[in-house]
Amino acid sequence: MYKIMLADDESIVIEALKFIIEKTFGEQCEVQFAKTGRSVVELAADFRPDIAFMDIQMPGINGIEAMREIQSFNPSIIFVVMSAYDKFDYAKQAIDLGVLEYLTKPVEREIIEKTLKKAMNLIDSRREKRSNDLKIKEKLEIVVPFIENGLIYSLLFGENDALTVKKYRDLLSVPEEYAYVLVVEAGEHDGKRVSNEVGSGVRLDDRYDAIKEGLKSCMHCIVGPIMGNRIIVLAPYKESEMPFGERSVLTDKFRNKLHQLESEFDLALHVGIGRIKNWKQIGESYREALQALKIDVGVVSNADDLELGPRWESDYPIDLERMIFESVEGGLVSETAGETKAFWHWMMENHKGDDNGVRIKVIDFVLRAEYIAYQKGMATYKFDSRPGYIKKLSESDYGELEDWFVERMSECARRVNQIKEESLKSPIMKAVDYIKNHFDRDLSLDEVARVVDVTPYYFSKIFKAEEGVNFIDYLTTLRVDEAKRLLMSDECAVKEISQRVGYQDPNYFSRIFKKTTGFTPTEYKEKYNEK
Repeated sequence: MYKIMLADDESIVIEALKFIIEKTFGEQCEVQFAKTGRSVVELAADFRPDIAFMDIQMPGINGIEAMREIQSFNPSIIFVVMSAYDKFDYAKQAIDLGVLEYLTKPVEREIIEKTLKKAMNLIDSRREKRSNDLKIKEKLEIVVPFIENGLIYSLLFGENDALTVKKYRDLLSVPEEYAYVLVVEAGEHDGKRVSNEVGSGVRLDDRYDAIKEGLKSCMHCIVGPIMGNRIIVLAPYKESEMPFGERSVLTDKFRNKLHQLESEFDLALHVGIGRIKNWKQIGESYREALQALKIDVGVVSNADDLELGPRWESDYPIDLERMIFESVEGGLVSETAGETKAFWHWMMENHKGDDNGVRIKVIDFVLRAEYIAYQKGMATYKFDSRPGYIKKLSESDYGELEDWFVERMSECARRVNQIKEESLKSPIMKAVDYIKNHFDRDLSLDEVARVVDVTPYYFSKIFKAEEGVNFIDYLTTLRVDEAKRLLMSDECAVKEISQRVGYQDPNYFSRIFKKTTGFTPTEYKEKYNEK
């Protein structure tokens, strides 16, 4: 349905246009008309037409002025000007208003029909775009919460992989390089601890959408899912620190918003706010937010106000220390070595005279790096796995100690990297390696499945999906290919070859070989030797 408005002070023109429209387009169109400039504007406000045929000269407000007025409240309307005045000034003003066509009276019927079809096509195109935009918006409203939850989970409970986090940030259009975490907690507070967590969590779930909107009205943030009686909120921020005045305003906004939500839902709410961190360290902000909730019983507890966490002397290179252990955890060997050397040089420049402090710091770093590697699965921990450490620390000069320090830190990163590379191997890659190294003996699907720690049923399924053949056919091909190689060497008897490729029964081996190649082992050997 298209709404069409006719604006002309001549009844004959209006009747002619109505006739053409109704005759050509029938029930597709609803037509109304007005004869003065003022009545045209009033009709447009009530009727909300899609298309308007406008005369330039009408009593009262002229057509150009009327179009400007209508466009102010209906910017999508399509204007077609029909005027007896073929004046450049009128045409220019009409073009400036985005008029679809400027027609000079009298206008032939075919021109009117063609112009209407052009306008209708434009309307259809706009409606289709609007419909598609709404569909996309609906899909985004469903998908975006999953992406937001994925970002929060990856940062706080996953590997916090930089590439993964970057992808999430790109999807959510989060350019800020820093962020902080807020934890909203529901439950009665007796001054020492929160009570009725389960009941409060249930009530929190019922009011989640309203609380989410309330938080977003206070600040630019990503609101995560409910976890028990808590909601985790991630707030991107442009700088590494928040000015005191802004922090104070934010605290007041949260306090007022939480009081409002409490009164609306009869639900006691508290929020803990962690410090601003870069994306790699956002887990620290989360832990600070939790700690703030435990220490301060107020409605809003800010880690910056409570001075939570460790403090370092002003010249201590804490950022360099963090980089070292991030490199170890990431398995970045050369980066670990370079950063460890940089830390050693800082110690030599600032604390060379404190021999005890230097040696303690070295063993502190090494043990922490080894702990990271052990946690990643470096090896089985043994009580006596660090022989000679005390002697190395106490008897080495600084040159030897630096080399040992860098070597041990780099070794930890190297072992972590090795573990990461091994973990990237799929169970099937590991299975193929095992089969190639053990095909020369009796080998079953159950044994290989046990080696890669998956059930035989699942192993059989994924093996065929990745290799394109089932386990038995893969093993048979491997054995027959090796048998071909041995037969061509002319050094071994068929019986010996049978045993070397995993078949204890030579007759069974001969049947399998012929079925696969079309020749018996003896025939294959003779055929090859003829060449």
